[in-house]
Amino acid sequence: MIKLQVLILDDEKSFREEISEFLTENGFVVFKASLPSEAFSILKKQEIDVAIVDIRLSEMDGLTVLEKIKSSYSEIEVIMITGHGDMNSVINAMRLGASEFFTKPFRLLEIKSAIERTKRFILLQKKLKEAELSYSVISVELQNRIGHRIIAKSPEIKSVIDLMSKVAKSDSTSILITGESGTGKELVARGIHYLSSRKNNIFYPVNCSAIPEYLFESEFFGHTKGSFTGATENKAGWFEIANKGTLFLDEIGDMHLNLQTKLLRVLEEKKISRIGSPRQIYVDVRIIASTNQNIDKLQDENKFRLDLYHRLNSFMIHIPPLRERKEDIPAILDYFMKFYAEKMKKNITKIDNKFLKSLMHYDFPGNVRELRNIVERAVILTEGDTLKWKHGLPLIGINDKDLECDEVSEEEAFNLKFAEKNLVLKAFKKMEFNKTKTAKLLNITRQSLDRRIKKYNL
Repeated sequence: MIKLQVLILDDEKSFREEISEFLTENGFVVFKASLPSEAFSILKKQEIDVAIVDIRLSEMDGLTVLEKIKSSYSEIEVIMITGHGDMNSVINAMRLGASEFFTKPFRLLEIKSAIERTKRFILLQKKLKEAELSYSVISVELQNRIGHRIIAKSPEIKSVIDLMSKVAKSDSTSILITGESGTGKELVARGIHYLSSRKNNIFYPVNCSAIPEYLFESEFFGHTKGSFTGATENKAGWFEIANKGTLFLDEIGDMHLNLQTKLLRVLEEKKISRIGSPRQIYVDVRIIASTNQNIDKLQDENKFRLDLYHRLNSFMIHIPPLRERKEDIPAILDYFMKFYAEKMKKNITKIDNKFLKSLMHYDFPGNVRELRNIVERAVILTEGDTLKWKHGLPLIGINDKDLECDEVSEEEAFNLKFAEKNLVLKAFKKMEFNKTKTAKLLNITRQSLDRRIKKYNL
């Protein structure tokens, strides 16, 4: 993802570190300099978008630095800061082209907001939206056929969509889709089918874990009338039904070993025979299989045939769990809110910030399927125009007290000099000294938490 690059020029080390850490945690790429000469050296090497410059510096004053930056790098937005409220300096800075002017002390959130108001930031956001548009177009094309849109905000899911588009062009290649339950493996399989030349033929899903061994041949290959007790009529099997289309073998890791042998033979020969008939029938079927299990482990335990694995694994797509791509959560939440609101004819247009924050803290063992169920429940219970925490989060065991620290600490987090140590300690105790949970509660990275632990000797 493209990120805005920010240069901080200030001779006060503690301020540089404080603002650098804050901006880094908020998604910016930060470069630091204590002297103007260092700053101009960085400007020659890096494509800086925004410069934050202190007005009082040792080598030359900040206004001179501002003038030189605007002269040589006119596209760079410059935010000026000072420890003294000098109105003449403010006027001169704005006259020389500064975008904003701040007097210390100020809230770090104000600097973030100032950066987000710059033309460079707005232009970057426009480019990001354009970059996302291609993924949205793919999703919209598929939505009517596969039932739901594939939300692609994270690099991982954008990569999945790229792989879907590429492998769909080769409509005979077998595909193995891996991922935990609820990640959307069938949705991806349907997407591949409807992007391929087979899209006008059937997509037939089969739950391998639900097939009894005694029904395998009848279900997959079909049977003739009278071939066994209960065979009262001729029946086409799944391979015949899916001919010219796609057969989706969901959770193939659950298939019995001896059934895998029969399946492998069909994949190799592309022929089947109905039970009770010697006639061989040629089938042209693309196989897409999925599993939520570790195939290597199943092979070690002699529960999955290596030759079948190689036959299926001509092309593999892995869908990561939702907890590893949390940037997708807001978009998925918004999508399902609109989907279920329309379905239930409700005018729900907003999401309570507390609701979203709580979801961002949750690990979703049931992945997207679990998030969908939470949103559906919340929409059912909502009477106004806003999805609220109380409508969805009790379902996953998050209670109101779990969020209290977030509610009171957001203000404190911008005044770190006075409150940071107590805040970190309070969060640590609340999360029973679990570093990962504490970092999530404070909405900072694990590395950032480790620095604070060392800094305050906690």
